[in-house]
This record gives sequence, C-alpha cells and structure tokens, in this order.
Amino acid sequence: MLKIIINGVNGRLGHTLVQVAGEHDDLEIVAGVDISAEKSNYSFPVYTNIESCNEPADVLIDFSSPKATESILTYCVKKNIAAVIATTGLSDKEKQFIADASKHIPVFFTANMSLGVNLIMKLAKQAAAVLEDNFDIEIIEKHHNHKVDSPSGTALVLADAINDSLKVKHDYVFGRHDKDNRRDHKEIGIHAIRGGTVVGEHEILFLGNDEVITIKHEAHSKNVFAVGAIRAAKYICNKGPGLYNMGDILNE
Repeated sequence: MLKIIINGVNGRLGHTLVQVAGEHDDLEIVAGVDISAEKSNYSFPVYTNIESCNEPADVLIDFSSPKATESILTYCVKKNIAAVIATTGLSDKEKQFIADASKHIPVFFTANMSLGVNLIMKLAKQAAAVLEDNFDIEIIEKHHNHKVDSPSGTALVLADAINDSLKVKHDYVFGRHDKDNRRDHKEIGIHAIRGGTVVGEHEILFLGNDEVITIKHEAHSKNVFAVGAIRAAKYICNKGPGLYNMGDILNE
C-alpha cells in the first residue's frame, strides 16, 4: 500500500487528487497539509504546518504554491520521503531547491502532470527538427481567469523542448503588441489567453508556405493532472535519489 501525504489538500487540485486517489485500492492518503483552516470531511488528519505531520508516508504530492517548495523538500529529505512537485510557476531559486533535494531523495518534477501534454512535447520536438528551416513556430496557451503566472510554465517548457531540437536557437517573443517590424524566422512566439473556466489548452503551430501543422492538447477537467500525479507517485516510490519527469515514464 502506497502511503501519500498531499500538500495543498484544500485547494481545487487537492480536492480532485483526494477523489481520484480514492479510486485506487493500492493507495492510502495518510495526511493532508494546507495553510487554510478550512474544515474538511476527510478520513485523514489535515495540518496547517508540514512540520506537525508525523504520519509515516512513502510519497508527498505537492499541489500548493511555489512559496512552500523549500519547506516541503526540507521535510521530505528529513523524513526520507519521495516528492512529487506538481506546483507551477516556480522561480530559478525554487527549481534549485528541487535539484538539491534530488541528490538525497527521488523527486518528480514536471511543468504539467498530464501525460498527454508530455506526449505532444515529444511530438513537437520531432516536428521542430524536421520543419525548422521552412516553418515559423508559435505557441498559444489558454487558462482560466484565476491562473496567476503568464505565460504558463507548460508553454515555456514546450518552447524550451522545441528550442533544444533546433540547430539554431530561437528567441522567445511574448505577444507582439509593441512590435513594428516583421517577424524574424528565428523566434518562437508565445501567447497567453486568460478567461472563464478553461482548465488548460496548449497549441503549437508550425506555419509554413501554404500549410500549417498544429499540435494541440486540451484538458477538459483537472482530473488529468491528478491522474498524472498519482502515476508519478507510483513511478518514483521505489526509485533511488534523482530528478525524474514525465519523459522518464514515457520512455520506460
């Protein structure tokens, strides 16, 4: 039985994760952590401070805020618990915490927990390597009106993956409202749309002469992220220290 702690358990994704985890007979949520004092009808204890949690666990899944990254990883290293970091919008400093922690425990970190998003990333890299010379590249991402970071971490990771596949590195251009010159071929346009209840859409366009190739992913519910996080937790539970991502699952 895989024992899990959920950080950010009272958030939207935390609630979804509890529901999805309940469909797995081989999982047990032993505790939750959330800065909110909201009362929940969970069958497990919920703490406002991670240090107050003493339940034995195998994996901690973090669906909270970048501000919690350092304390969460410090706790996981201290308790020798694997960590799945599903929080987005992390700074370079916070990503360094992840890298440092992965020297001591298995850490799973990816910009998007959806298996489908990581698959289109792989497809986009292949397409970019073939189409580089004759196609312009644009990325459009859409999210709900509560999302804070822009562009999304997923859009930036997609851009980075594409750029790594190119012979000549491209510059990123975020929108074009202040541009009064022609588009440079050696750039990747990244555009963010916020509104309504859109869970998440990412579209990569390769625009050539007389043809357009589109690779697109749409998340219709938050369940896809919870399913991905659980899959990640199961994947790293028996791994040694190191930094893992969804690409490792796809390639195994």
